[in-house]
Amino acid sequence: MTGEQTRSEPSWRRLYRNPRRGWIAGVCAGLADYFGLSRAVVRVLTMICLVAFTLPTLVAYLIAAVVLERRPETMYGTREEEAFWRSVRLEPSRTARDLARKFQDMERRLRAAEAKVTSSDYKLRQQFRDLEGEG
Repeated sequence: MTGEQTRSEPSWRRLYRNPRRGWIAGVCAGLADYFGLSRAVVRVLTMICLVAFTLPTLVAYLIAAVVLERRPETMYGTREEEAFWRSVRLEPSRTARDLARKFQDMERRLRAAEAKVTSSDYKLRQQFRDLEGEG
C-alpha cells in the first residue's frame, strides 16, 4: 500500500453505517460498532435527542445515512479480529499491555527452546539417536 488509504479500502478507524444490524439505514448500529457500545444504548440516546432536539437530530441522522458508507462485509476476517480492533479503538493502552505480555511470553518460550536446542545435552542426545539409527 503506497500513500494514504483510499476511501474504498475498509478500515477499522472509519465510521460506517451498518444496515445489516440496524433498523433505519444502520446509522445507530454503525455508531455502536464504532464506539463499542450496545446498539440499544445508542438507539435510546438517539430517541432522547430526537425528542429534545427534533430537527437537528433528524437532519444529522439523514446526513449520516447519506454520507456514511455501508460497512464492508469483509472488513474483518473473524470475530476475534473484530473484537481485537474494537479493543484497540476503545482501550489502546490496555491492548498495548496485552500485546506486550503476549510478546514477552513468546520471547520467554523461544529462549527456553533455544536454550534446550543449543545445550550440550541436546547435542549428545542427538548423537545417540544417530547411533541408534545406524545400528
